[in-house]
Amino acid sequence: MFDRVIVVDWSAANLPTSATNRANAVWIGCHDAEGGAEWHHRTRAGAEAQIVALIETARAAGMRLLIGFDFAMGYPAGFAARLTGEVSAPAVWRWLAGAITDVENRNNRFEVATRINAAFPEGPGPFWSHPTGQVWPGLPFRRAGIDYAALGLAETRTAETVVRRAKSPWMLFNPGSVGSQSLLGLPMIHRLSQMPGVAVWPFAAPDAPVVLAEVYPSLLAGPVAILANEEGLTADQAQVRLLSRALHRLSRHDRLAPLFDAPPEAAEEGWILGAGHASLLAEALAWA
Repeated sequence: MFDRVIVVDWSAANLPTSATNRANAVWIGCHDAEGGAEWHHRTRAGAEAQIVALIETARAAGMRLLIGFDFAMGYPAGFAARLTGEVSAPAVWRWLAGAITDVENRNNRFEVATRINAAFPEGPGPFWSHPTGQVWPGLPFRRAGIDYAALGLAETRTAETVVRRAKSPWMLFNPGSVGSQSLLGLPMIHRLSQMPGVAVWPFAAPDAPVVLAEVYPSLLAGPVAILANEEGLTADQAQVRLLSRALHRLSRHDRLAPLFDAPPEAAEEGWILGAGHASLLAEALAWA
């Protein structure tokens, strides 16, 4: 049972986002017994500062808090060991926290991806895709030519075989991609995981005062599209509103536990909270 649920729609924007066009901003949605609210941030640093404040406020009030982030918290099996020498997603977060620079949204994610790819002498490394017109030696523009079997990796995690619309975390650019958001979000997950009372599921049991988890707001794509159209919201704002509401209502009705079932692979790769339960999430939106 969680007293408050927060959902974060992350962004990989290269500059502070527009003050008026909020489609590519970071959106934070919150729902509790008092109702809901949303906030947007032009920079990832600003969003992280609010998330830290929300965690501290909840802890001070003795509230249990669930926070969902819409990027992959792990990579296909075998990657963590190749990168860090440890079969551990938290080791990847720690490594990325030391490698990624991100100031006012200006960041080095493509440079870091190129560096990681170079550590795979078997052929082009696992990461691919970048903006048209840019040149990143060792970072392929297209997926073709990458032999994941030769790299000893899978192209997708087990979670993406269940939620088929979700993209592989290796893909860094173009519509629907989540790879850049992951590279820029996992250093934050490392920092948040060091706070007292914070656990990251499924890498730790979801019984801490504050639980962080991976979410996929497009599980509610239909209701999100309707709400965005009816109220003139950006899709990002609509989806953090509805997913935080659905998860909170499931918790209040003691129906959240099934969403925390995950296969053994999740211990290394991570898992999408709600994978396989899209219909239950949609149903919860109609509950009081």
